[in-house]
Amino acid sequence: MKDMLTQFREYGIQPSAQRVAVAQYVLNTGDHPSADRVFAQVRKGFPMLSRATVYNTLNLFVKKGLLREFVLAEGRIVFDPKTDRHHHFIDEDSGRIHDVAWEALQVVKVENLPGFDVREYQVVMRGRLGRKA
Repeated sequence: MKDMLTQFREYGIQPSAQRVAVAQYVLNTGDHPSADRVFAQVRKGFPMLSRATVYNTLNLFVKKGLLREFVLAEGRIVFDPKTDRHHHFIDEDSGRIHDVAWEALQVVKVENLPGFDVREYQVVMRGRLGRKA
């Protein structure tokens, strides 16, 4: 992974101790954490960190393109450190979000929907993890 300060520079983000602490957690997790989870995890090593700082930092990272925001449901937002094109599968038993490779699914005719100018899309699947019969 690139040096954090280099990444900040590439994305036009001014570094601060708080931003680096948030980035170190959220960019290195394999999960899709909520802002509250980021706050809880980062605060363990940075006790003076405020909830507002975490929210503002996450929103800045999304605005600059360092993170993606993913709305699971009304009022339930998580952050995805993986910014390349991919889909998601949500396990209904655990609530865990799994990344699905872009190439694993074929979605056709999205660009040709009449009356819509589609800039991007992703598929969100919900179900249970299991094995094929």
